Amino acid sequence: MAAARRVKRVAATQEGFLNLSPALDGSEPYKRRKKVNKNKKKNWLKYSDIQDVEEFLDDVRLQERATGGLVAEKADDSLFFLDTGDKQKDVKPDTGKTRPLKADLILRPDSHIPPPKDVLSHQQPNAKKLRRISQKAEQLAAKGRLPRKQRLLQKRLGAESKKEEKPGHSCPPQKGFYDLWGDTGAPTEEPWYLEQTKKKPVKRPARLNVKPSALPAIEVVSAGASYNPDFESHQALLLQAHVVEVKRQKEEQHIDRQLAVPQEDKATEETVFQEVVEGLMEDEEEEEAESAGEEEEDNAGTSALSAAGEKKTEKQRKKEKLEREKEKQRKAQREQTERRQQLFRLRSIKTELQRGAQLTAERQERRRAQKERQKFQPRRLGRLKFEAPDLEVQLSTEISSCLRRLKPEGSVLKDRFKSFQKRNLIEPRERAKFKRKHKLKYVEKRAFKEITL
Repeated sequence: MAAARRVKRVAATQEGFLNLSPALDGSEPYKRRKKVNKNKKKNWLKYSDIQDVEEFLDDVRLQERATGGLVAEKADDSLFFLDTGDKQKDVKPDTGKTRPLKADLILRPDSHIPPPKDVLSHQQPNAKKLRRISQKAEQLAAKGRLPRKQRLLQKRLGAESKKEEKPGHSCPPQKGFYDLWGDTGAPTEEPWYLEQTKKKPVKRPARLNVKPSALPAIEVVSAGASYNPDFESHQALLLQAHVVEVKRQKEEQHIDRQLAVPQEDKATEETVFQEVVEGLMEDEEEEEAESAGEEEEDNAGTSALSAAGEKKTEKQRKKEKLEREKEKQRKAQREQTERRQQLFRLRSIKTELQRGAQLTAERQERRRAQKERQKFQPRRLGRLKFEAPDLEVQLSTEISSCLRRLKPEGSVLKDRFKSFQKRNLIEPRERAKFKRKHKLKYVEKRAFKEITL
């Protein structure tokens, strides 16, 4: 603590220091401090009194806030002013400027200490890049050139100014008018707006504007499905349901015929007997045929060896070469004759081309008609094929005489689900099969077991 007192006494006795606190002028009696052992850590804070040092530092901070520095170091002109008794108190006598109001003086900061410099506030993002751009712009300006962005901007503005404007309009006619206070706002398709903001609306693909099916969302059922249909419409609906049922039965019969075993493949008594005696008797005819085949192969091999051993003469080779040349000449002459003949069949060739063009047009028309028909048919979107729902039809005996006895037919949820599948909005699906992971374990409770015993 002796060092702290020494700092205080030395600072207080300096010539340029002026005390503002009466506690440091030495008027109060000095209190003798208790001697303790400072070598122990537990006595450092307990018996360390730094109040005098704190008071000295607080007095220095007060002077810095009030006057911007130590009072002893300030000049008299900055601390005092001469009252000349001027009646115009709101105007300074020396400068002629009006004094600030008391309300403004209260709002002014009390401290004369300048705020600490914020290093981060002077920094700019991409400062190095911006400095390099500015240096490059200065170099171009020294050469008499402009940066690329400015050149493009001048070129665009020059092109826009050359456009002819209709008389009587204050703005270019190509720009549309819009309500400034409306809900729609400014048009976002303006080229200048898109070029400056770099925000272009996403273009909707053309395929999303085409419906996957031309079928209506809700199909109206026939008049025969009414609760009280007339006889003709009801019979027509029954006939339609009959055709569907007959077609289904034919498909089932066709599948049964394909899975059935052919009559010639069925086992008979003769085939059973042949299978039983198979391998018991030797077949001599097969052995004789095998021996005869081996002899023929040996004879063919010997004849091939003799033929390969013979060498062609010079006369034979010249004769073969002459025949090849004659064949080549005949082939060239035949091709030339065919070309000459084509000159006389230009009319037939033209007829063939017209017939081919007609066939191509018919084929395109059939393909176009097929595409139109496919718009009204469900496509294959998944592994399952679309199955049309059963017709909701009642027999003649099931038709009720009044609405109170009418029985509900079908389901709205199933009808909408099938409609989505038919219009190619979702793929045909089947109900998920529940598969139990663990087997069930039946346990009889003790109370139930006591009753049954």
